[in-house]
Amino acid sequence: MTQRNLTEDEIRQYQQNGVVCVRNAVDPQWIEKLTAFGRHQLENPGELCNDANPGADKGRMFTDRYLWRSNDLVYRYAKNSGCARLVAQAMQSQTARFYFDHLLIKKAETTTPTPWHQDAPYWPFRGKQIASIWLALTPVTVAGSGLEFVRGSHSDDVFYLPEAFGASGEKANSWTGTGEGIPCPDIEAGRENFDIIGFDLQPGDALLFSAWTLHGSPGNQSTTQDRMAFSTRWLGDDAIWDPRPGTDPSVNPQEVRVSPGSHPADNAIFPEFYSG
Repeated sequence: MTQRNLTEDEIRQYQQNGVVCVRNAVDPQWIEKLTAFGRHQLENPGELCNDANPGADKGRMFTDRYLWRSNDLVYRYAKNSGCARLVAQAMQSQTARFYFDHLLIKKAETTTPTPWHQDAPYWPFRGKQIASIWLALTPVTVAGSGLEFVRGSHSDDVFYLPEAFGASGEKANSWTGTGEGIPCPDIEAGRENFDIIGFDLQPGDALLFSAWTLHGSPGNQSTTQDRMAFSTRWLGDDAIWDPRPGTDPSVNPQEVRVSPGSHPADNAIFPEFYSG
């Protein structure tokens, strides 16, 4: 399978804006395989899935994650697709360690938005070289629940309090809302006050963005097109393990062979998939 590199302009956009749209980010063969996998997961969800309306054709927001631990396709995609190199190039990092995978599906006519948030406060790490590659598996428009970003917000040095969303019942993210940070601003109530950018994508295009960039997405207004994406999360050179209160407990700190405050050099839990 072919792999690409970022251009100097794409790296500059990431560094300045906190997000860059990477066209044809991975070999097309991955799209077919991951799309089939996504459809399979809808019917066979993992133990960490969130499913707001199980079995529905409309009004269904579905996510599943940490699938690389048990699924060979997801593992091979994270290791061999070239995403690790792309994210290292964007972050200007010599290495890229894999954190987790995240399947995200909004069925057609799903009005539920993804609230504005930063990723970093949810995760048990510190550091500026932490990022995601959000790969479109279906055509995506902003009206069809494409991601929007506050341009340059990765450089604001503000830590926003994690809040629960996208979960319900026993799987509600009860660990959120207990950590440090200030409430996220009500961006939707004053969109004119923020420099908001969004992107229309075709399958195989990806959004590469910093974990510190404010982002969210509206509901899926399409009456015919589901929105399916596959995101991978990555750790660069300056990331340190920081399992503080109020962060995602999906990785058991007792299993991590790294002391808090150290680089997460644990290849069993955070495998290094790129070294430049």
